Amino acid sequence: MRARIFQPAKTAMSSGTAKTKGWVLEFAPDSARAVDPLMGWTSSSDTQSQVRMSFDTKEAAMDYARDNGIDAQVQEPNKRKPNIRMGGYGENFATGRRGAWTH
Repeated sequence: MRARIFQPAKTAMSSGTAKTKGWVLEFAPDSARAVDPLMGWTSSSDTQSQVRMSFDTKEAAMDYARDNGIDAQVQEPNKRKPNIRMGGYGENFATGRRGAWTH
């Protein structure tokens, strides 16, 4: 069984970082998906690809994989630097603002 351990990225639909602190162990698919000729749905006989386990720490995920004989590859996250402006959002509406305020 091949798996990967990673820290999920934030969703594209929000700027928040919820659900990105934990670590996930996810199995790689063993076989390719096939298209059902009648309905056109894609399916697979590999049930391990549906398993997605969550852990609080990377070490806990690695320990679980080692204890259960799972060949896991750890993928380190790419951390982004915070985009914090001086003054923040409230600066857009400051009374002493220089320049014209337009939207």
